[in-house]
Amino acid sequence: GKFQNIPITPPTPPSWTASPASSSSAAPLSIHRLRFRPSDALTDALLRRLRLHPTAALSFFTLAASGQQHPHYRPHATSFCLLLHILARAKLFPETRSILHQLLSLHCTNNFKTFAVCNAVVSAYREFGFSPTAFDMLLKAFSERGMTRHALHVFDEMSKLARTPSLRSCNSLLAKLVRSGEGDAALMVFEQVLKMGIVPDVYMISIVVNAHCREGSVECAERFVEKMEGMGFEVNVVVYNALVGGYVCKGGVDGAERVLSLMSGRGVERNVVTWTLLMKCYCRQGRVDEAERLLRRMKEDEGVVVDDRVYGVLVNGYCQVGRMDDAVRIRDEMARVGLRVNVFVCNALVNGYCKQGWVGKAEEVLREMVDWNVRPDCYSYNTLLDGYCREGRMAESFMLCEEMIREGIDPSVVTYNMVLKGLVDVGSYGDALSLWHLMVQRGVVPNEVSYCTLLDCLFKMGDSDRAMKLWKEILGRGFSKSNVAFNTMIGGLCKMGKVVEAQTVFDRMKELGCSPDEITYRTLSDGYCKIGCVVEAFRIKDMMERQTISPSIEMYNSLINGLFKSRKSSDVANLLVEMKRRALSPNAVTFGTLISGWCNEEKLDKALTLYFEMIERGFSPNSVICSKIVISLYKNDRINEATVILDKMVDFDLLTVHKCSDKSVKNDFISLEAQRIADSLDKSDICNSLPNNIVYNIAIYGLCKSGKIDEARSVLSILLSRGFLPDNFTYGALIHACSAAGDVGGAFNLRDEMVERGLIPNITTYNALINGLCKVGNMDRAQRLFHKLPQKGLVPNVVTYNILITGYCRIGDLNEASKLREKMIEGGIS
Repeated sequence: GKFQNIPITPPTPPSWTASPASSSSAAPLSIHRLRFRPSDALTDALLRRLRLHPTAALSFFTLAASGQQHPHYRPHATSFCLLLHILARAKLFPETRSILHQLLSLHCTNNFKTFAVCNAVVSAYREFGFSPTAFDMLLKAFSERGMTRHALHVFDEMSKLARTPSLRSCNSLLAKLVRSGEGDAALMVFEQVLKMGIVPDVYMISIVVNAHCREGSVECAERFVEKMEGMGFEVNVVVYNALVGGYVCKGGVDGAERVLSLMSGRGVERNVVTWTLLMKCYCRQGRVDEAERLLRRMKEDEGVVVDDRVYGVLVNGYCQVGRMDDAVRIRDEMARVGLRVNVFVCNALVNGYCKQGWVGKAEEVLREMVDWNVRPDCYSYNTLLDGYCREGRMAESFMLCEEMIREGIDPSVVTYNMVLKGLVDVGSYGDALSLWHLMVQRGVVPNEVSYCTLLDCLFKMGDSDRAMKLWKEILGRGFSKSNVAFNTMIGGLCKMGKVVEAQTVFDRMKELGCSPDEITYRTLSDGYCKIGCVVEAFRIKDMMERQTISPSIEMYNSLINGLFKSRKSSDVANLLVEMKRRALSPNAVTFGTLISGWCNEEKLDKALTLYFEMIERGFSPNSVICSKIVISLYKNDRINEATVILDKMVDFDLLTVHKCSDKSVKNDFISLEAQRIADSLDKSDICNSLPNNIVYNIAIYGLCKSGKIDEARSVLSILLSRGFLPDNFTYGALIHACSAAGDVGGAFNLRDEMVERGLIPNITTYNALINGLCKVGNMDRAQRLFHKLPQKGLVPNVVTYNILITGYCRIGDLNEASKLREKMIEGGIS
C-alpha cells in the first residue's frame, strides 16, 4: 500500500549516539557528514537518544532545520520542546533562549498553538524528568511578550508539578499583569508565590503595591506595606514611591502626605521620584502654586537633583489650569539652569495653548522646538492637528499632515480620526469618505472611534442605508460591546426620526450583553420625545431607573420638551418636583425649554416669571429665549413691549425704524416685566451672540404686525445688502401684512420675488394671498388660486377653507360657502 515505505519504528541512530561516554566534540563533525531525509519522527527519536548529549542534539537539530537535507522541512513544536529541556539541563542558556525565541515565533502564532506548545513542554518534562528551568524560561518569555494568559498557564502547570519558578520570572509575570490592567490576577499570583515558599524582594513588594493601587485600593496597599514591614521584609523608597503614586492616581493629596510622614518616621529618605509624584498630585488638583513651592524646597535640598521631569510636571500643571504665562516662565527657568527642554514640556505647551483656543501660539511652540533641538513626535502633531480641526481649519490640518509625513512620522489612526471628525464637523462629508478610503488603503486599521465617526458622517448625510451596512460591519469587527458604537447608531437613527429602528438596535444591544448607559437611555428617550411619543419616553426612563441609573438634567430637559410637544403641560410641574427631589438644579436649557413651552401654550405670565428666575440664578439670557418672548408679545398684540426688548437684540436702531423714540414708546403702556427684560439685556453682548436670521425675521414680523409695511420692506433691503438670506418666514410675514392691508398686488409681487430667490411658497403663504383676495372681494380669483393649490403640490388645510367660507359669507353667497363646507368634511378636514 501507499504506507509500506514508512518504517514502523524509527531507524537505528548512528553508532556515535550509542554510549553517553562518546566524545561530544567528535559528534558534530560526524553529524554534518550525514545525508538523511528529516522527518518529525526521526528528529524526535534522535533528540530523545541525544538527551544527555546537548551539543550533539543541538547540532543535529540545527542541521535538520537548516534545509540542507530537505528544503521544506521545519521541525514541529515537540522537537523544539525536547531540545529546550536538553539545553536547559546543560545550562546552555544563550542557546536555550535562542531555541525558545524560535519556538515562540514559529509555533505560538495563535492561542490554540500556544497552549499546545505549553502542553508539549509539560510532556517533555514528564518524559525526561528534567529540566524545570525550561518552564521558568518559558514563563519569563511569555511574560515579557505580554502573553499573560499563557504565562499564567505555565505558572499553574509548574505548581501542579511542584516546581518553583524563579523570583525574577515571578516579578516579570506580576509586573506585566499589573501593566496590562490585570491587577486582581497579579494579587492572586502573589498569594500563590508566597505559598510556594518564594521570598519576595523589594521589587515584588512594589509591584504588589501597584497592583492594589491600580485596582483602586490604595488603603489596601498601605495595609500591605505595614504587613510586609511587620514580617521583617525590607521596605525601601521604591515601595513607598509606589504607594505615593497610588494616592496620586486617586487624587488623594492627604494620603500621599501621610505616606511621606510615614517615610520620615521610619528613616526612609525621599528621592526625586517621591517629590515629583507629590508635585504631580498637587497639579492634578489644580494646586500648582503649592507644586511650585515644592520645587523651590527641592532645589534647596542638596540631596535631591532636580531634573527635567520635575520641571516637566510643573509646566504641564500650569498648562492644565490655563496659566500659560507661568508655564512659559518655568520652561525658561528650566533652560536657564542648564536642563534640556524636552518633548514632554513642548507637548504640554502645545496642548495647553490648544485647550485655550490659542492655536496660533501652539503652532509657534511647534516651530520653536527646532531651536530647542527637540524633534516633534506624533503627539506633538496630533495635538496641534486637533486644535486646527476644532476650529474648522481643515486646510491647515492637511498641510500639517503632509509635514508629518515629510518628517518621517507616519500618521496614526488617532491622526486620521481627528481629521475625519474635523471634516464631518464642518460638513465636508465627501472629503471625510475619501479620507476613510485613503486610510484603509494605507494599511491603517480603523478603530472604534474611526467607525463611530464614519457612522455619524453617514447619518449627517441622511444616508441611513449605508449607515445600516456599516453598522453590520461594525458588529462583525467585534465592537458589539461598545457603548459608544451603539449610542452613535441609536442617536443617528433618532435624529432621522427612525425611532422604531433605534428601539430595535437598543434591544439588540442588550441581547449582545452590552449594558446601556445613561447616554443610551437618554438618546432613545429624546428620540421618542421629538416625535411626540412622550409615554414611550417615560417608559425608557422607568427602564433606566430599574437599572439603578439616575436620569441626568439633560434627560429631564428632553422630557419637559416632550410633554409640551404632546400637549401635556399639566405634567411638567410633577417633573420639576421630581428634579428637585433628586437635587438636580435647572440649567440654562431647562429654563429655555420651559419659557418656550409656556410661550407656545400662550401663558406668557409663567414664561416671564421663569425668565426672571433664570436671571436671578445667574444664567445669561440667549437670543433664542428672548426671541421666543418677543414673538409671543407680538402675537398677543403687545407691540410696544416687544419692540423695546427687540431693540436690544438687533444691531440697528429699531425704535428709529418704528418712527418713535425710546421716550415716546415708554409713554405708551409698557409692562414692568417687558422693561425689566429690556434692562437685563446688554445690546452689544447679545448682538454678538445672535443667529441673526431668527432675530431679523422677528424684527420684520414686528414691523408687519404694527402695520409698518414700508418700514419692514426698507429693513429687508438693508439686511439683504448685509448678506441676510430671507426665508419662507420672512416673506410670509410681509405677504400676510400686505394682504391684511388690502395691498393684494404687493402681496403677489412679494410671492414672485420669493419664487425668483428659489423659495417655494407653502400653504401658509397661499392662505395669506387667498385671504387678501377675499378681503378685497375678489372671490373669483381667490377660488381659482384655491383650485391651483394641488398643481403646486399643496393641500388646502382648515385655515384655507375657513378663509374662503368667511369670504363667501361676507358677500352673501351662502351656496358657495355651503359647498366648500361639504367639500371640507368629505376631505376629512375639521
